[in-house]
Amino acid sequence: MNSALWVVQGLLGLMFLMVGFMKATKSKEEMAERMAWVEDFSASNIRAIGIVEILGAIGLILPAATGILPWLTPLAAVGLVLTMIGAAVTHARRGENNMIGMNVVLLLLAGFVAYGRFALV
Repeated sequence: MNSALWVVQGLLGLMFLMVGFMKATKSKEEMAERMAWVEDFSASNIRAIGIVEILGAIGLILPAATGILPWLTPLAAVGLVLTMIGAAVTHARRGENNMIGMNVVLLLLAGFVAYGRFALV
C-alpha cells in the first residue's frame, strides 16, 4: 500500500506542480488560448489557484518524505480534492462536461492519498 501511495503522490505532485507553475507564471491571455475557463476568473484568482496547486504538490511529497509533520501530506491531498471539486463545478457550470472526467480522476487519486495517509499516520 505504501508503494502505491508513493507512486500516486509522485505523479500527482508532478502534475499539480507543472500545472500550478503555469497558472502562477503565465498571463491570463496566454492561458486563455488553451483553457477557456480562465475568462471567468481574474488574473489574481488564477495565480492564487496556481499557488494553491503548487503548495498542494509540495505538501504531497515533502512532509511524508522528510518525516517532518507527516500529517500535512493527507491534508494537502484533501486540499487538492477540494480544488478538483471546484474545478469540476466550474467546468460543469460552463458546460465543459468533457473536462470533468480528468477532474474526477485527479480527485479520486488525491482522495486515495488522503485516505491512505490518514490510515497510515
